Amino acid sequence: MAGKLTEKLLREMKPPAKGNSITYDSEVKGFGARITAAGSRAFILNYRIHGRERRFTIGDWPAWSVAAAREEAKHLRREVDRGIDPLEDRIENREAKTVQDLWLEYERVHLPTKRARSASDDRSMWKTYILPKLRAVKVRDITPQMIDELHREIGETKPVRANRVIEVLRKACNLAIRWEWTNRNPCTGFAKNTEQERQVYLSPEQIRLVAKALEQSRSQASADAIRFMLLTGCRKGEALGATWPMFDLDRGIWTKPSSHTKQNRVHRVPLSGAATELLIRMREEKDADPVFVFPGSGAAGHLTDVKRTWQTVREAAGIPDVHIHDLRHTFAALLASNAVPLMVLGALLGHTQAQTTKRYAHLYDDPLRDGAEIAAGKINFPASHKQGTLTG
Repeated sequence: MAGKLTEKLLREMKPPAKGNSITYDSEVKGFGARITAAGSRAFILNYRIHGRERRFTIGDWPAWSVAAAREEAKHLRREVDRGIDPLEDRIENREAKTVQDLWLEYERVHLPTKRARSASDDRSMWKTYILPKLRAVKVRDITPQMIDELHREIGETKPVRANRVIEVLRKACNLAIRWEWTNRNPCTGFAKNTEQERQVYLSPEQIRLVAKALEQSRSQASADAIRFMLLTGCRKGEALGATWPMFDLDRGIWTKPSSHTKQNRVHRVPLSGAATELLIRMREEKDADPVFVFPGSGAAGHLTDVKRTWQTVREAAGIPDVHIHDLRHTFAALLASNAVPLMVLGALLGHTQAQTTKRYAHLYDDPLRDGAEIAAGKINFPASHKQGTLTG
C-alpha cells in the first residue's frame, strides 16, 4: 500500500489479523507506517546500504506526529546517501559501554594489580562519587564538562579527595581507550585543587613525651608497633603486617617483599641497633607469634590499626594534631637535620622518585649553614674595612 501519510490515515488504519502491515508514504521513499495485529502504530524507514536491506524504526505514533516522522525519515535518507547506516549506529549506541561497565571491568582487571588498601580506596571512590553521578552514561559520551562538574561538587567539601577521584577515573578512561571503548580521555587536563602537604614533625621534647607515654600504655603490643614505626620510618601497613621471616636480626636487615610495599618493589633496609634490639626483645617474649611480629586476634592474624593506643599516647604527650604517619615524617626530618644525604634518606624510606624525597630538602638548612660557616671561618676577612689604594 502507498499514499501520502496523514494523521487521519494513521487513525483509520486497520490492524491485520496477524503479524503487521505497512502503508508507505508517497513522498519519501521507504518511509511508512506500520500497524500490528494489536493495533500499535509506528513509523519505519526501509533503505538499502552496502548491499543490505535495512529497516529502521523511527518511533511510535502518536508520540511522533506524521510531519515529525517524515522530517526524520528525510534526515535518515540523507545519512544513508552519505554512506552512514542509521541502524548500525543505533545498535552500536545500544551496545556502547557505560560507566557501570567501565567500573566492572576496572574492578576485574585493574584492582587486583593494586595493594589491598589502595584497591579498597579506589572501590570507595567509585561507589561514593563516580557511579552515583555517571553510572548510566556511555563511556564515549563523557565530556570534560561532566568531569569538571563532578570535580567541583566533590571539591566543595573535600578538595583533595576530588583530585584523587578524577585521577582514578582518568586511569579508568585510559584503560577504556586501550580496550577500544572510546578514543579520548575526558579527564585529561582537569584543574587540580591546591593541595597543602602536611609538614608535621615531632620535636626532640615531643619525642621524649611520646616515649614516656608509650611506657605507660596499657597495650604494649600496640606501643611496640608505634616504637617500631618511629625507629624505622616505615609506613603503618608495612609495620603491622610484618612477619618474622622478613628480618635477619643477626645482620640487622629488613627485607620487605614487593607485595608489602607501596611501590610494589622489594625494599631491603638496614635497621638501627635500637630497632633490632626492640625486635629481639619482642621475639624472645614467651607469647611471641611464630609468624607475625605484631599479632592480632582478627582474621588478618596481625594488628590492623593502633588508633586507640595512638590517641591515648598523643593526648598524654600533648600533641593532639599529630597523625601516625607523621612518625615517618619525623624519622625523615631527624635524618635530614643531621645532614644525612637525600639519596640515603630516600633509600631508607623506600622512595622510588627523588621528587618525593625533596620535600625534606628545606630541613638541610642548619647543616648547610654550618658548612657555610666552616668555609667562612677559613676565609677570615678582617672585621673592619678601610678604603684601599688599589685601582681597577
